[in-house]
Amino acid sequence: MIDTEATDLPELPGDWRRALAVVAHPDDLEYGCAAAVARWTDEGKEVVYLLVSRGEAGIDTLDPEVCAPLREREQRASAAVVGVDTVEFLDHRDGVIEYGTALRRDIAAAIRRHRPELVVTLNHRDGWGDGPGAPRNTPDHVAVGRATLDAAADAGNRWIFPELAERGLAPWDGVRRVAVAASSTPTHAVDAGPGLERAVESLLCHRAYIEALTDREPEEYAREFVTATTSRAADRFGGRPAVTFEVFPR
Repeated sequence: MIDTEATDLPELPGDWRRALAVVAHPDDLEYGCAAAVARWTDEGKEVVYLLVSRGEAGIDTLDPEVCAPLREREQRASAAVVGVDTVEFLDHRDGVIEYGTALRRDIAAAIRRHRPELVVTLNHRDGWGDGPGAPRNTPDHVAVGRATLDAAADAGNRWIFPELAERGLAPWDGVRRVAVAASSTPTHAVDAGPGLERAVESLLCHRAYIEALTDREPEEYAREFVTATTSRAADRFGGRPAVTFEVFPR
């Protein structure tokens, strides 16, 4: 039985229609967050994916020229499983994505183009958790997360990147929240139950990547990972599986 009194993570507000999810690599959204995306698209919300790289450095046994189109195909198939039709790639180099004005400009351009009220990204901090023993985050995730938080403001300021307006991308100050997935200090959650099976299937679409990553059966690996990820905060969300976010209001 769900104990609705045993929750201290409120539901992420659903008072929005469009979201833009910005991450560094193919598969970043599939390690848990896709369950929230499936629920949102079920509710009729529009979600667009923006991948800063094509993940070409992610499989050691494949040359980047071969890997990039493979991982792009896997990402598009993965997105379709959870109701996402639009997937865009920025072509920054996988593994050496740099935080800076070029990255902020590219993300701000996408925000102006798609005009989301909610922007989603991945953990931008140096580690996956608190304390000196926490696993290190990757530079790509840190750069993209930080740039996304900044670009949400850049997109609304006509005097930052004025060249975007010259390209027909008028300022968009309609971003109300940036939601950071996989944060060690979450403030909100989304019920992962309705989208859990599709989240597993979505991760499974990255089969080439998973097979290079582990010797385990891909189906077993995907189900165990997604289930474990969405179970971690259940005791803070009324016993329900959850995708958690640290929310930065705008």
